[in-house]
Amino acid sequence: MMVKQERAARTRQALIRAGAEVFAREGFVPASLAVISRRAGVSSGALHFHFESKRALAQAVEDEAVRAVRQTVRDASDRGGGALQAVVDATYGLMSRIDGDVVVRAGFELCGGLVHGRGPSLRQEWQRWIEDMLQRAGRDGWLAEGVSVDDAAATIVAATMGFEVLSGEDRAWLSQERVTGLWDLLLPRLAEQHALGSVSWGQGADSGGKGDDGGSRRAGGVWLADPHT
Repeated sequence: MMVKQERAARTRQALIRAGAEVFAREGFVPASLAVISRRAGVSSGALHFHFESKRALAQAVEDEAVRAVRQTVRDASDRGGGALQAVVDATYGLMSRIDGDVVVRAGFELCGGLVHGRGPSLRQEWQRWIEDMLQRAGRDGWLAEGVSVDDAAATIVAATMGFEVLSGEDRAWLSQERVTGLWDLLLPRLAEQHALGSVSWGQGADSGGKGDDGGSRRAGGVWLADPHT
């Protein structure tokens, strides 16, 4: 019984990944279940045993993507350094996830289309988290005087989701350099002066590790020792 359950779980995961690969490349409507089952290495019957329809498979892909994005923002929050640092780290983490995880990439492809059903979409989840963290940063005195949390959240969400959409044609939009450019522009206006010197961004900011030159960018664009190490 245990062996059958493990085999069924592996088949389901193979179908979710194959579905994600096809949805990410072709979109929901043109995607073929026959192509997905062949890519997963299973029969059409096995596919329909696990998923009653293409919509059900697409929903499973999006659900898996939501879990991955939630883990990404959890990791950023748990790393320490305050709410504003968590927002910065999460932007690097999310772009890296979209670039490297086809399930997350497909989840964003699907979340704005016909397939989306129950619960908030990936983009809505991301927006709510950014808003919550910026509100916390404001309460903690990390935002500059006069900064609107709503406006700041809208700007960050629009920019990062714009990177995600544009990456469909050019994956360079997901690069660390692109995200660093965003924070080079935003942080000097967003962060309170005393907080700006404590926030790091740049190479290594998504994982807490060091970049090729051993550091992360801080106030004034100067490269200093990575505060996460």
